[in-house]
Amino acid sequence: MQRLVDSHTHLDHFPTQEIDSIVSRAIENGVGLIISAGTTLESSEQCINLSTAIPMVFAGVGIHPMNLTEIIDNKTYKALKTLASENPKVACISEIGLDFLPTSPAYDIQIQSFKRQISLARDLAKPIIVHSREAHPDVLKTLVNENARSVGGVIHYYQGDLDTAHKYINMGFSISMAKPLLRINELQNVAKAIPIEFIVLETDSAPQPWKKYRHRWTEPFHLTQVAEKLAELKDMSIETIIEKTTQNILNITKLDQTTLVKY
Repeated sequence: MQRLVDSHTHLDHFPTQEIDSIVSRAIENGVGLIISAGTTLESSEQCINLSTAIPMVFAGVGIHPMNLTEIIDNKTYKALKTLASENPKVACISEIGLDFLPTSPAYDIQIQSFKRQISLARDLAKPIIVHSREAHPDVLKTLVNENARSVGGVIHYYQGDLDTAHKYINMGFSISMAKPLLRINELQNVAKAIPIEFIVLETDSAPQPWKKYRHRWTEPFHLTQVAEKLAELKDMSIETIIEKTTQNILNITKLDQTTLVKY
């Protein structure tokens, strides 16, 4: 049977002693591959280390917009490029993008860093995984201006409207659905309307200490819930949803079926 791909997690943020059990729960629940996204240089390196140690884990290299303190200068660019180019299990440039909350880093820093990391993706011919919070117009404009279509990628943890989703799709990007699909009616309508060929799945798993009980933290094994909801919304079999969404992300990242854990 085909297995799911969790296209976006922050596995490196979990305590080291929990990683094996998290991966085991994922495998037991039908997940065959996990991509762990970097958020800083150090985090990106940790994701690579996890990917080296665990066959089903692949890495993303990137600096999250909320973690920026200055522009990406030549030294930082070179460090990112070295990490991404010298490790065969780096699947994408991730997590990059724009975040326009009131507490976010300065606009100029974010824009420069987003452009620089798209340039990195073009240099290495790797797809990008895009963070966009309160920022879709500027994200779309930047993707156009920086010729991001040439590498493609995924709009991560999507919660926008249908018109915006179509704009991303028309630029060659896929839309990533996560647990918000279980509860947001407007997002469910978006999922119904866009073709399955442009949908991938994720959990955005990371520690959630604000939740009272550890067992309520989102983990990759929750991906089955997202897949089941998508099957219901699109009136497709769960097998079809798994097959299509898995192949979609494999195509984007240029991975193949042999990378999926079978057991």
